[in-house]
Amino acid sequence: MEFKGAVLEQIGAPVPWEESAPIKVAELALEAPGPDELLVRMEAAGVCHSDLSRVSGVRECAVPMVLGHEGAGIIEQLGEGCDEFSLGQRVTMTFMPRCGKCSACTSPRWGLCTEGTKANAAGTLLRGGRRIRFHGQPIDHHGGVSAFAEYAVVDKHSVVPVPAGVPAGVAALLGCAVLTGGGAVMNAAKLQQGETLAVIGMGGVGLAAALVAQALGATEIVAIDTLPSKLETSLEIGATAAHTPDDAIAAGLKFDAVIECVGHPAALTTAIALTRPGGRTVTVGLPSPNARLEISPLELVVEARQIIGSYMGSGIPSEDIAAYATMYLEGRLPIEKLISGTVALEEINHAMDELRVGHVIRQIVDFTRRTA
Repeated sequence: MEFKGAVLEQIGAPVPWEESAPIKVAELALEAPGPDELLVRMEAAGVCHSDLSRVSGVRECAVPMVLGHEGAGIIEQLGEGCDEFSLGQRVTMTFMPRCGKCSACTSPRWGLCTEGTKANAAGTLLRGGRRIRFHGQPIDHHGGVSAFAEYAVVDKHSVVPVPAGVPAGVAALLGCAVLTGGGAVMNAAKLQQGETLAVIGMGGVGLAAALVAQALGATEIVAIDTLPSKLETSLEIGATAAHTPDDAIAAGLKFDAVIECVGHPAALTTAIALTRPGGRTVTVGLPSPNARLEISPLELVVEARQIIGSYMGSGIPSEDIAAYATMYLEGRLPIEKLISGTVALEEINHAMDELRVGHVIRQIVDFTRRTA
């Protein structure tokens, strides 16, 4: 079948990207789903910093590639072996499939799926192979998803069903922003009712962490960012206080848990400094592969500190997404507050510019919307 998708053709193009247009909306071809695969008609996709880092070149990838890893849509075709799904069912995408059979998936402790990691690195679906054709040639899938397109063929282990009452835009955010930020709080930091929390970097992931902390009963949720607009947004969604990093350090603030969502050594250094003795520092930001951090090993020992890396929420996506969806439907997790607005697929370069300069939290590509 033929469809439209947003293809990244150039990495590190000059900004603004609305002018240099490194992403082209082009006609593509899509193979039918194979065994354990689904055809999904995309309804909504979030514009995330992980996509931005591919465009800027901070994180390497092969081009051309259809970007997008945070999305939701409706199942329109089932491959062999997908009897647990049904046509017309809404699903959210997850950017790291779990095969359920490797040592990481079967271990009692959480770990990245070995097979999913290999497939993502190769740009293929979990069982191997590429289903997207551009100018007649197969191209890589982004995170096994490639959500910036009207349709996607994905492995069944890359999707999680969501209740019909969850809107498409909210469902999209469940698969990345909420999964990552919420999991950092719930699974990695293991925040308990009555504890205090600081979040550094109030983008989509950071704000999702704050929302989940509220739902879990944190007594103090402090937002840390350099941009006044993001501090203001954090207070609007329910943070109890908001500070710049310098002001928080100068005030000597300390917290039971600190979540770092920036992806820069300076932000993680601040997070460690704001963590009380015996507390937990959780880092979810994705820095450059060449970034390095300097810390005091003595403080780690004598203050019994924990520094925890968290990826994809440090949990089982199917279980966590179900929990967050329930919280949303019960009114305890207002995920819609993370959505800055909607854009058409053809506006993707402009959307990347808006994200790059920090004007937005989460823009949603609405596949029913068209430019004039």
